[in-house]
Amino acid sequence: MLNTHEKLYTSEDYWNLPDGERAELIDGVLYGMAPPNFRHQKLVSELHHVLMSHVKSQKGRCEVMPAPYAVNLMADNKKWVEPDISVICDRDKLSDRGCEGAPDFIIEVVSPGSRRMDYAVKMNLYADAGVREYWIVDPMKNRTTVYLFEEDFAPVVFPFDRDITVGIYGSLSINVALLLQEQE
Repeated sequence: MLNTHEKLYTSEDYWNLPDGERAELIDGVLYGMAPPNFRHQKLVSELHHVLMSHVKSQKGRCEVMPAPYAVNLMADNKKWVEPDISVICDRDKLSDRGCEGAPDFIIEVVSPGSRRMDYAVKMNLYADAGVREYWIVDPMKNRTTVYLFEEDFAPVVFPFDRDITVGIYGSLSINVALLLQEQE
């Protein structure tokens, strides 16, 4: 059923996937998602922890949600994605179904099967939807590509061992290599 262009799928199809099956709905196509590997999940877990700790220490109102968490990018029931991490600062966008509209900040950790989706398809979706900041964390290339859509469309690429300032906060920097240090 997944990743075929023979039928246009709907929001109803997305919400009625069998238990345990994950997919994203983009322009009527369901894209199946493979289970993540250990390094992928380690990065998601560590990044989530750093962002959550920062929000709590600043007494911020943003919600930091790790996958699986449904995001209806345009709040139109046509594009449902599950970013690895979504930071939503407008609480009016939160519902029982997930995020209804663009999060402020999205992080995708690249998996072997998600490279094209993360670097091309989702980058354009997120820019068009109004996401303010998008990071593509690539453990195979040991680099993070950062898009600050409000400032400039050109990406900035950081090696894992460099500090990266989180644009939506300014007061938080993340060094991805340090997050992985215990693992390696």
